[in-house]
Amino acid sequence: MNAPLAINGLSAFGMQPEIVTLAIPEDERVWVPQAPGVWFRPLMLNTVSGGWFNLLRVRKTGVLSRHRHPMAVFGYVLKGRWRYLEHDWIAEEGGFVYEPPGEVHTLVVDAPVEEMITLFNVNGAMIYVDEHGKTAGYEDVFTKIEMCRAHYEQVGLGADYVNQFIR
Repeated sequence: MNAPLAINGLSAFGMQPEIVTLAIPEDERVWVPQAPGVWFRPLMLNTVSGGWFNLLRVRKTGVLSRHRHPMAVFGYVLKGRWRYLEHDWIAEEGGFVYEPPGEVHTLVVDAPVEEMITLFNVNGAMIYVDEHGKTAGYEDVFTKIEMCRAHYEQVGLGADYVNQFIR
């Protein structure tokens, strides 16, 4: 059987190519800084649905962020553990997490965890809120792309390096 015709990187059926990549990269420059001691590694940035898959890596203890999502979020803990201040569960290595839309939660990494890595599938946006629940900022797939472009340009991979993850 012949493969479908590809034109400008799209199949004859208009589908974009698959992404196959090493999730935890060998090149540290692929990790994009998000905050002191916090990085993300893009795996897929979906401009059609507005969501993304990424690894979140934390190499510090303490409170990271209070936020909510307008749509569901799914996570799988690859290394370490973390929790939300608002709940009594701990997401541990090998654990799956479902976050319902609209809930405000505050991510915390407790000592003695030296490194936490979690795969997240975020649908929609990440809306940062202050202690009163008022919006303090946001991230969406487009701000993530711009963060990647700026970082990859600065570390010598080139701004277009992020293009391989965009769908």
